[in-house]
Amino acid sequence: MTTDPPELSEKPSAAANAADIPVSNRAAANGISGKGENSDDWEDQPAVAVDASAAKKKKKNKKMKPKKKESKTQTDPPSIPISQLFPNNTYPKGEEVEYKDDNRYRTTSEEKRYLDNLNSDFLSDYRQAAEAHRQVRQWAQRSIKPGKTLLEIANGIENSARRLVGHDGLTEGDSLIAGMGFPTGLNIDNVVAHYSPNAGCKTVLKESNVLKVDIGIHVGGRIVDSAFTMAFDPVYDNLLAAVKDATNTGVREAGIDVRVGELGGLIQEAMESYECEINGKTHPIKAVRNLSGHTILPYSIHGTKNVPFVKPNDMTKMEEGDVFAIETFGSTGAGRYVEGGEVSHYALRGDANRKDLTLSSGRNVLGAIKKNFSTIPFCRRYLDRIGQEKYLLGLLPPSE
Repeated sequence: MTTDPPELSEKPSAAANAADIPVSNRAAANGISGKGENSDDWEDQPAVAVDASAAKKKKKNKKMKPKKKESKTQTDPPSIPISQLFPNNTYPKGEEVEYKDDNRYRTTSEEKRYLDNLNSDFLSDYRQAAEAHRQVRQWAQRSIKPGKTLLEIANGIENSARRLVGHDGLTEGDSLIAGMGFPTGLNIDNVVAHYSPNAGCKTVLKESNVLKVDIGIHVGGRIVDSAFTMAFDPVYDNLLAAVKDATNTGVREAGIDVRVGELGGLIQEAMESYECEINGKTHPIKAVRNLSGHTILPYSIHGTKNVPFVKPNDMTKMEEGDVFAIETFGSTGAGRYVEGGEVSHYALRGDANRKDLTLSSGRNVLGAIKKNFSTIPFCRRYLDRIGQEKYLLGLLPPSE
């Protein structure tokens, strides 16, 4: 998806962090892990010389201090599975936001606390995916530099993500246990979203670019969807600040019984309070009107509810158990996206009508998609990894 060049479009900045919000307990999907030091703390035992008579004396056994348990630390790039860093499956909770006003009974009611505890597997999967996302995201922010190709960046992110969740996706069905939640989005300048480099892409990141990095990781179908933006020219600092403020506003004001239309109005107000000066011309920053945040369902990145970036007449309420991706896109241009460019994202539609496929390539690739991705979005590079060949005729362009 693109906007009219040369205006620039923007997704949340790096400081926005993960913005998947399980509304059941308002736990933001990111956390912090500590580092330990390796230690072999044995007590020294000096060597001594003894005469024959001394040798006959009973030796006194000197007790050794027990060896301290080693704390594993993450590598760079990250490669140690999160489950090994947190062996008891107790993953970081991240930031928790208290309920407001009439919703306080959800934490004070003993019955509600009991019901929430029954949902511990749901939160454990999300927190594991979120911790993997956090570590990959932080590494990507350090390692992405001008001069790298988009293909290098995407492969580095995805290889690390797969290692951290412990599933490389090379055997049939493995990527459905845990893996990528969607192809890594690497969107430059006026390209808003949903572009991932295909095999052979030679695009090189430049110092003048604004890059939106969109990463999805899932565990058990629980997808964490979070993005950040990188700009190497300080002229775009206000653009990044605008989307960061808008994203934080959306996360802060979200909650049970909040109407998505009102939330969109608050996001728009935060976003459009900023301006950006480029080449001596001041541009008002506009919220992209025909994109939105969304709910996330198991194995499905886009649910049935949307969170707009503007204030529409939408009375839909956020409900307990919903999981929302709070996304914000800001632009120095017209604030609308148009379809165009190379197709890179594909997904199996669960609600599509069944059709008989005449091409054998179509039948083959459909079988591979069902067994390896189901309704999780994928790209051509993912088909290449599992050994699919001559499949292009069997792929139809994705429809919105």
